[in-house]
Amino acid sequence: MPPYVSIGMPVYNCEETICKAINSILWQTYTAWELLIIDDGSTDNTVKIAKEYDDPRIKIFTDGKNRKLANRLNQAVKLSQGDFFARMDADDIAFPDRIRQQVSFLEKNDGVDLVGSRVLIFDKIGSIVGTYPFRETHDAICHRPWSGFYLPHPTWMGKKTWFLKFPYRESMPKTQDQELLLRTYHVSKFACLPDYLHGYRVEDVSLKKILMGRLLFIAALYRVGNQRKLWRFYYGIFEQIAKLLVDSFAIISGLKYIIMSHRAMPVNEPVCQLWEHIWNRLKKKK
Repeated sequence: MPPYVSIGMPVYNCEETICKAINSILWQTYTAWELLIIDDGSTDNTVKIAKEYDDPRIKIFTDGKNRKLANRLNQAVKLSQGDFFARMDADDIAFPDRIRQQVSFLEKNDGVDLVGSRVLIFDKIGSIVGTYPFRETHDAICHRPWSGFYLPHPTWMGKKTWFLKFPYRESMPKTQDQELLLRTYHVSKFACLPDYLHGYRVEDVSLKKILMGRLLFIAALYRVGNQRKLWRFYYGIFEQIAKLLVDSFAIISGLKYIIMSHRAMPVNEPVCQLWEHIWNRLKKKK
């Protein structure tokens, strides 16, 4: 039986987290999938660990080169055999019903090209940090495109044909998702499921990463704005510069909690209990 869903997982030096990520896919309630693990030149035991899994649905590709995330995602799409393509990071955790719920939604909503879900943000020891702001419909997600899109990248699942038509921009070392949404929102339809279906791991707030992400999004706003003659995107450039200055001040002054309090919102008790069950189950495995 051919896979209906292809899950692309680019990996790079993630020997400490890859087991939990793979196990969370193996424990999906939906089983017609293939997991494409695309190594990006790892120098640790990531590939060795992945090869220990004896499941024909898990396929490993490695060429020893470091080509970065956007390139590897495009590679995964081209290698995929499913009708739908889903994202998965090697340090994240998919909730057991993630794939089934997203497939069901896409089957019932043929006009939707790409669907995400709410995420639970956790740290390296499994403690809950919070969740991101949530927007459910295409209009809500794309209400202010120059400000960015609330559609968490690690949760994406969409039609393979959409990913082939609109590949990731490989010159983008970060913010590939926001650039892709900015480039396509006017000819596509997005949605986000209200259920928590994905655990997103976060590390410490990095000024370098924030600066790079903001600057790359500013460049994307300028490029797309010029191409489509959307002069209001220039307002977005000034807005992004203002956010960059606020973030920089918060980090330099040691007030990182300002950033996290803005980005991470509380999670309700039932979701916390579900997460505790998932995390404890994953801890028992290698």
